[in-house]
Amino acid sequence: MSVMEDTRPLDTVADFPAIPDGWAYLDTAATAQKPRPVIDAITRAYAETYATVHRGVYARSADMTVAYEAARRRVAGFIGAASPDEVVFVRGATEGINLVAQTWGQSLKPGDRILLSMLEHHSNIVPWQLLAERTGAAIDVAPLTADGRIDLDAVEAMLTPAHRLVSLAHVSNVLGSILDGRRAADLAHRVGAKLLLDGCQAVPRVRVDVAALDCDFYVFSGHKLYGPTGIGALWAKAEILDAMPPWHGGGAMIDRVSFERTTYAPPPARFEAGTPHIVGALGLAAAIDYVEDIGLDAIHAHETALVRAARAGLAGIDGLTLFGPEDSAGIVSFAIPGVHPHDIGTILDEERIAIRAGHHCAQPLMEHLGVPATARASFGVYNRAADVDALIRGLLRVMRIFG
Repeated sequence: MSVMEDTRPLDTVADFPAIPDGWAYLDTAATAQKPRPVIDAITRAYAETYATVHRGVYARSADMTVAYEAARRRVAGFIGAASPDEVVFVRGATEGINLVAQTWGQSLKPGDRILLSMLEHHSNIVPWQLLAERTGAAIDVAPLTADGRIDLDAVEAMLTPAHRLVSLAHVSNVLGSILDGRRAADLAHRVGAKLLLDGCQAVPRVRVDVAALDCDFYVFSGHKLYGPTGIGALWAKAEILDAMPPWHGGGAMIDRVSFERTTYAPPPARFEAGTPHIVGALGLAAAIDYVEDIGLDAIHAHETALVRAARAGLAGIDGLTLFGPEDSAGIVSFAIPGVHPHDIGTILDEERIAIRAGHHCAQPLMEHLGVPATARASFGVYNRAADVDALIRGLLRVMRIFG
């Protein structure tokens, strides 16, 4: 009997040609598989409509420019931005965070402080460390609650007027815990700090409205949203973007260039030097269309049911340790004492089950959890009850092998 007998799952696996029958892909938090509409949009763009944007005076270039800027509007609408000019296309969340650190962050000085949390991805740690080294700013780290959420009560107690920035994961890539982003914004703004949210794991799973959140920066990667790699978005409030200096020099980001003086284009062009990932933007728009056609509420309900079933099954395996809250968003991390997660992953691969094993680019969190690494199963729209059942069976085989 299925461990998800009481759920009403999505039926989308046929949309994903890279998922063969009998293969349980449980690594969506690392990167999502691509549905046929996204693949078709990318293929069509390269095979039928490709041209440069913002430069050509011929019809196809103009048409591609219209499509590219329509993709920007699509992203803006998806996250509730007031204007598409608040959306900067980047290679992914990592680049978006680095952009903020290297432009807005230039204003930091000795004595200023940045607040992060214990569960952050390395991409939301290292850029701020590099910035602190350059500017003399200091970094504080907020603790977690017992069930693996960012402790906002502790954040409130830690924040001071010296804090210029709070940068937090909207959804943890290891624990699946969801941050109360609006409360985090209110706390940051109370002391005059800005809030950046890393939305990589949030945008594929829950509704995001940057206006309602009242954050100042929001970043995400397209490939975790069923879109292509090499494309993502940085959103920031218009007045903040307008005050930020450029970070890459080149074509498209300029107003006028002379050897005496260069002036720069307004946002978002100011931050998009060179020929952009044109087809990536079109693929991202197609991915947003796909996700919204299903409905984020339906996706979240589907993944919540999968998590509930997986946690129930895993809890019945003697010795296995589960991490994170019961209501985690699409992600379940676990460990088996005496069995390295890489061994778990290898044995599961033999059973045609793909999980992630390692520190998940979150080494400080691993140290906090008291383990060198975890095994992680993460779900997407294409997963079904059979995938959860396969995971449980595979882990029982791991336990038999290791005694």
